[in-house]
Amino acid sequence: MDIVGVEGEAAGGGAGARAVPAGEWEREPHPSDSLRTFGAFVQALREHAGLSRVDLGARVQYSKHTVESVELGRRMPDETFVERAEEALGNTGALRKAARHLTRGEAGLAAWFRRWARLEREAVSLCTYECRLVPGLLQSEGYARALFENRIPLLTDEQLEAQVEARMERQRMLYERPTVPFHFIVEEAVLRRRLGGAEVWREQLNQVLKHTAPRHVTLQIMPLEAEYHSCMDGPLRLLETPEGRRLAYSEGQESGRLIGDSKEVRVLQQRYDTLRSQALHPKDSRALLERLRGEA
Repeated sequence: MDIVGVEGEAAGGGAGARAVPAGEWEREPHPSDSLRTFGAFVQALREHAGLSRVDLGARVQYSKHTVESVELGRRMPDETFVERAEEALGNTGALRKAARHLTRGEAGLAAWFRRWARLEREAVSLCTYECRLVPGLLQSEGYARALFENRIPLLTDEQLEAQVEARMERQRMLYERPTVPFHFIVEEAVLRRRLGGAEVWREQLNQVLKHTAPRHVTLQIMPLEAEYHSCMDGPLRLLETPEGRRLAYSEGQESGRLIGDSKEVRVLQQRYDTLRSQALHPKDSRALLERLRGEA
């Protein structure tokens, strides 16, 4: 991934020193896991080389404070910092390779979900099974807001707005990627739950009907009276990467797990495929949604 942004205060006005507006030196408001990992890597290489932060700062022509901010994952290093640090710390190519995977923190997304969210944006197919709540890609703003208002511990107003904004932003994928198949299986009980009240529920049903209308988006409902169910172990997400690799994601209380083991993913894919045969046909699912909307 390209390194973006301007980071680092050039030290001492030596060769390569750059005048950067102070506002562009601000620390990352939401440090990502990749920034923290990269920073720890820089620190380990620096200490192995027997250099202090002042020493490394002099060699890369950035201040000690910039070196510290990068090592703590507070700032996104620019290309110049990476190149000079690479040369100063052994020139093995390790820092250049690691820098390709740097991403800024994503406000409103849980830390354990961010990697999956990035994979979603590049996937060639996505499948989702939900038994707890309406999938995030299909949520209305009112429904999402009701979810976050119910979060314990309580969110601040700023945190709540960031969560809602991130969720609405994520939904753009459905319309920006019209050739990518999106498939959803949702429990009927989830769609009957009047979270946020009758008005929010009605709006949510309309939103699901709207988002699942395009040809590349498919919704199946798992009916309450179903006698067979292959996914009783909880919610499940599956995707295929452009390289043909299949990955899965499982989420629980305050945690999430990205699953890459091919054998484990194969079992989860089998469960999902079986569930597709157990759920209502897409046309019948849409008819049920229409009936539910009539009750709203």
